[in-house]
Amino acid sequence: MRALVQRLSQRLIAARPARAPQRAAPLYRAFRTCASTHTSGSSMAGEEAAPGSLEQGMAVLKAANESWFTELSSLWPGTGLSIKVDEVLFRGRSDFQDVAVVKTQAFGTVLVLDGAIQCTDRDEFSYQEMIAHLPTCALARAPKRALVVGGGDGGVLRELSRHASLEEIHIAEIDGMVIDVAKKYFPQMAVGYSDPRVKVHVCDGIKFVQDAPEGHYDVIVVDSSDPVGPAEVLFQKPFFEAMHRALAPGGIVCTQAESLWYHLEIIKSLAAMCAEVFVGGGVQYGFTTIPTYPSGQIGFMVCTKAAGDGSAPPNAAEPRQPLPGTPEGRGYTPLRYYSQEVHRAAFVLPAFGKEALAGSLTY
Repeated sequence: MRALVQRLSQRLIAARPARAPQRAAPLYRAFRTCASTHTSGSSMAGEEAAPGSLEQGMAVLKAANESWFTELSSLWPGTGLSIKVDEVLFRGRSDFQDVAVVKTQAFGTVLVLDGAIQCTDRDEFSYQEMIAHLPTCALARAPKRALVVGGGDGGVLRELSRHASLEEIHIAEIDGMVIDVAKKYFPQMAVGYSDPRVKVHVCDGIKFVQDAPEGHYDVIVVDSSDPVGPAEVLFQKPFFEAMHRALAPGGIVCTQAESLWYHLEIIKSLAAMCAEVFVGGGVQYGFTTIPTYPSGQIGFMVCTKAAGDGSAPPNAAEPRQPLPGTPEGRGYTPLRYYSQEVHRAAFVLPAFGKEALAGSLTY
């Protein structure tokens, strides 16, 4: 899902063209970020919360007999997602963001960061399994080292730890509160933290990637926020160049890449930029379905580094590694979404998406 790193350095901010002021969004989340409004089924419905804050939303929830949380954003104008809330389980403020956990009848326990739904008990496995296994199972060799940037809820760790060949799994997550909250309220996701191969780095994920040894990782999974405000840097060339350098030959990066229904121009731009970075390698786009994400769908940009031997880049749509297993005795459950058939199907784009991305993707 998606957690944050740190505000941009003055150098990166200065390098950007001037733009209209807007909320400084965190760079990484367990899932995504957006400006939000909270409404209630009571007479207080329609009152706006401060952008990125749950303050009014939580007050409304306490006052209403029937309480609803509604997520709205300019990134998907004219639409919103509303969920009836039964109970507020946790509310806190870290150094980076507003953190809340609510209990719902429809989706179970829900994690909300800065007013944006990050993950729910009911559907988290779709995103977690796909963003982890699409790159890992597409590798031409068994993976040994993996990095997660963000992902403090632990879901990606859980999925990567299913791969017995991995010798080390690093996670760079800036917000320790997200990790603590996940362990308490989402134990089924946080089981990966108990894996002895996992090394947790509570730090700036961008700097961690920049400082990583060259050619160290076989897989890098990035849970990034949406490309607005300061988070734009996560969708820009310098960050992808840093990841490319940190990848071993033939290694794969998989990053959140928005929805074909709402963000086709962003996806086109991202694919073209990735093609400039991963020269001689592969650039592909796949997607999964998940009801609590905008449009019910979220995509992934899967980029393969050239092997260095002059061979053609592998097709990431074809799984090469065995189906991930289910570790025993630590609270794992069998896979619920990912399969080799779903892996292949994820890269079959609808006609309008295939046409729009023609020329930018390798396959």
